[in-house]
Amino acid sequence: QVQLVESGGGLVQAGGSLRLSCAASGRTFSNNAMAWFRQAPGKEREFVAAITGTGLNTRYADSVKGRFTISRHNAKNTVYLQMNSLNPEDTAVYVCAGSVASWASSIPSGYQYWGQGTQVTVSS
Repeated sequence: QVQLVESGGGLVQAGGSLRLSCAASGRTFSNNAMAWFRQAPGKEREFVAAITGTGLNTRYADSVKGRFTISRHNAKNTVYLQMNSLNPEDTAVYVCAGSVASWASSIPSGYQYWGQGTQVTVSS
């Protein structure tokens, strides 16, 4: 059983930065693709970023490309999401997801393990 726990959310002004962390436990971490999704009230879960098991390939939603960076440190069993130039449209619960596969998907069905989420609020 894989467990994922997010941290690092909070309140930040527009233009500011936050770094989210996702700590994984329970099974081999280095072989699993990981991703970040976000969900605002009344909206569908939205893909943000993903990284392959090796960490050699990443993908991003167009809305965050150039502002967010996903990375992983397998020795620490941790995935990060560095968020820069935040704006109010980034406000959402950010959720970490893990796959049994090593390749990165951009849709929720590609992931089997989910964290509880961490709130990010960006004020105008």
